Amino acid sequence: MTESPSNNRPPRQSIVARTDPGDWRCAAAALGPSRSAKLRITRAGRVVEAFVVEWAGRYCAYVNRCPHVGTPLDLWPNEFFSEDGRALVCSTHGAVFDPADGRCLAGPCLGDSLTALDVRRDGDDVVVRWRPA
Repeated sequence: MTESPSNNRPPRQSIVARTDPGDWRCAAAALGPSRSAKLRITRAGRVVEAFVVEWAGRYCAYVNRCPHVGTPLDLWPNEFFSEDGRALVCSTHGAVFDPADGRCLAGPCLGDSLTALDVRRDGDDVVVRWRPA
């Protein structure tokens, strides 16, 4: 289960600026173990919500949509991690995802995966890009 916003974790980063066409940036300092930042991606005229996390020393980004029924993973804004910080959890039906690859480890969408986005480090920023179709 996810924690309520009144927990003792550091505040979540939710501001991500778009720079180059197709690229979205956030400060790497805003991320850390079990922390996330939300962003909005426009693709084919449609706005899609996504998020980026730092996990095991690398950055991973996913579309914020559970493969089970398409609902956002976070019940509380920018709350994606389980209480112990080891997994991503869908607040709707409790599906559990591996932060490293987005694969569903338990729950109604077992074996499915979150839609991954390309992520790279550029100086002090983390840059996210939707993979070309």
